[in-house]
Amino acid sequence: MFSKGVEEGVVKIPPNRLGEDYSASVISLAKQQYEGTLNKSGDIIVQLLNVTPIGDGDIVLGDPSVHQPIKFESLNFHIEVNEILEGIVIGVEKFGAFLSIGPLTALLHISQIMDDQLEIDLGNKRIIGKTSRKDIKVGTKLSTRVVMMSMNVQNVKDSRIGLTMRQPGLGKKEWIQENNEKK
Repeated sequence: MFSKGVEEGVVKIPPNRLGEDYSASVISLAKQQYEGTLNKSGDIIVQLLNVTPIGDGDIVLGDPSVHQPIKFESLNFHIEVNEILEGIVIGVEKFGAFLSIGPLTALLHISQIMDDQLEIDLGNKRIIGKTSRKDIKVGTKLSTRVVMMSMNVQNVKDSRIGLTMRQPGLGKKEWIQENNEKK
């Protein structure tokens, strides 16, 4: 789920950037420092908006950089275990499919795709049910549920997120409609 927030922080402006346009340097460095990190609430900061310096920057003894306090609006992404998410298949491997969910990539392990034996067609980047002939491939939009999260604070892109589709109401849109019509 996406949300907006207001945050405060500090940007270190190195001496070699002090000759540039100060506001542009603050904005550029703030984006480098904060985008793709976790905020205090544990949400991923996807994008910074309206970065504003607060007062004058500080000089710290022994550090040649200017420490500029800032305030900014942020576009954030938050997920929780058991949350239902839509994702798009971006890769297929022997052990499952990778899905793009917002700014992150998550794993849909083969054991969590469907109640059917699966064939993995790496050449065509497809996973096919042997009996049902249902398939998913790169570009397929899926409804999934988050079953596991391990957020990496140092590098958010290295976080591990596990998904499942082995419940009613999850999977490809066509599968869900087919199940609803059977009922």
